[in-house]
Amino acid sequence: MTIDNSRWSLRMPRRTRRLTQLVAGLVAYGVSMALTMRATLGSTPWDVFHQGVAGRTTLSVGAVTVVVAVGVLLLWIPLRERPGIGTVTNVVVIGVTVDLALALLPAPEALWLRVGFAAAGIVLNAVATAAYIGVGLGPGPRDGLMTGLAARTGLSVRLVRTAIEVTVVLVGWSLGGVFGPVTVVYALAVGPLVQWFLPRVSVGAVSPSPSTASSRCSDPS
Repeated sequence: MTIDNSRWSLRMPRRTRRLTQLVAGLVAYGVSMALTMRATLGSTPWDVFHQGVAGRTTLSVGAVTVVVAVGVLLLWIPLRERPGIGTVTNVVVIGVTVDLALALLPAPEALWLRVGFAAAGIVLNAVATAAYIGVGLGPGPRDGLMTGLAARTGLSVRLVRTAIEVTVVLVGWSLGGVFGPVTVVYALAVGPLVQWFLPRVSVGAVSPSPSTASSRCSDPS
């Protein structure tokens, strides 16, 4: 795996804000994961898989998130994808944050509270994803897998993303992960939301085109 030195270099304007926004975005992403899980109305596609694996092992959801991220990073090697500082930070911060947030957040019983948790989780996820992408310090492990496969196969990013997410949802659901209306709403809503937030939070990097933002926003992890 070749390291993308440009994504590790911090000799550029606003580097403090970029690092701060990177970490804040990843922490917010972990909290958004916990919110949707606590709603028990369905999780994001990759989180259906994380929950399913966690339910069949002694690992926490956060630990599974980290292990899966490391495994996905290994798949970058034949794809010749290059990680950045944001990629490595992503692996650790999101996993730790989601476990902490799950320990602190209550599990609401009233339907209106569950819907509120789910809605807050989806919106926060979009804000967090835009914040993370907007600093341009390297893609998340799963995003890199998606773009790498698209580049090597010649298929569109959107098609590769769909194939990956359908696969992880089906496997996760078969293992006991929570699939539901939130999974579908997330898949439909998060792209437009990230596209709207992205130009408002981008720092020191060129904003992706709408099609790129939409295709990448499924999971910055």
